[in-house]
Amino acid sequence: MKSLVLIGGGHAHMITLSKLASFISKGYQVTVIQPSDYHYYSGMGPGMLGGTYQPDDIRFATKKLVESQGGRFVKAHASHIDPEANLVHLLETDETIHYDVLSCNAGSFVPKDIVEGERDNVFTSKPIEELNRARQTILEQANKGATSIAVLGGGPAAVELAGNIHQLCKNNVANKPTIQLFCGRSLMSGAPARVQKLVRKLLTRKGIEIIEKGYIKKVADGQVVIENNEAYTADIIFPAIGVKPSKIFANSGLDIGPDGGLKVNAFLQSTSHRNIFGGGDCIYYADQPLDKVGVYAVRQNAVLYNNLMASLEDKPLEKFSPAGDYLLIYNLGDGEGVFSKWSLTFSGKLAFIIKDYIDTKFIKLFQQFEA
Repeated sequence: MKSLVLIGGGHAHMITLSKLASFISKGYQVTVIQPSDYHYYSGMGPGMLGGTYQPDDIRFATKKLVESQGGRFVKAHASHIDPEANLVHLLETDETIHYDVLSCNAGSFVPKDIVEGERDNVFTSKPIEELNRARQTILEQANKGATSIAVLGGGPAAVELAGNIHQLCKNNVANKPTIQLFCGRSLMSGAPARVQKLVRKLLTRKGIEIIEKGYIKKVADGQVVIENNEAYTADIIFPAIGVKPSKIFANSGLDIGPDGGLKVNAFLQSTSHRNIFGGGDCIYYADQPLDKVGVYAVRQNAVLYNNLMASLEDKPLEKFSPAGDYLLIYNLGDGEGVFSKWSLTFSGKLAFIIKDYIDTKFIKLFQQFEA
């Protein structure tokens, strides 16, 4: 009996997870490995931090979905893959899991290496569960007294965190904290000029200090030191300086891209091992390196499902097409956002309303399968 194994229940695996019964009905064994019973939708993570959403609003019950269709759910971290023996090794136990076909949606992580020493008050946007702990810490400290919060980075993740930290504190704390955004030399440097302008305007209006005096030199002992040796005190720190793919592929002798992601071809298939596939932030798409945005994982859904089934059945594979431009909407807290697609860019309440509608519709589509 052939075995299909999925590492991670992320966005690129959603269709496959919702249709696990189609594999099982054909006699295939299906195992899903994930360190949590739930998968959180990262696009709504900052909104959860700010209090717009509760955890149940932004997560899928992966374990329930898998087991309800007759699959096996293993709550663990996949530590490395043995591609010659077709085995996945687990971090928590000595158990190994055999596969005939393997699909990886192991996600990405935000490095904390920039912070030296004590990290109890250091939080990242991934894993999303960490934002719950961050929320509680902010509320406790800001209700006790003056608090300084540093967000390290000037990209989309950083500005969304800063805006939603402001929303959280505006509504729930007695002492308004100082929120500083350390964005190197330029805020939202990769975005169009109008997006940069609108993001800056909204954050500045919220009283968030935007620091563009240089890149961060050192973070240690509650101090953020930048290139010109200016030092800033920080009680709570949010590194948001980009994401890196899971280290599992570099640890497993598989072909990887320059970012360490699983190197895949046009079929979302490993360039070194034909029975391994992948999608989402954890891959490096060899034909056209892709931005680390959820839209590509969503677009990969159907192709991954079709190719996993085809691989098990020894049938031809389907090519993935990244397609064209995609919509970007940034949630900057307080029910406000910045909308950008093609030449249309605007900010305000309507931008957030559109984002909320799209995100809520997406998550409810897959939450319905839990029933």
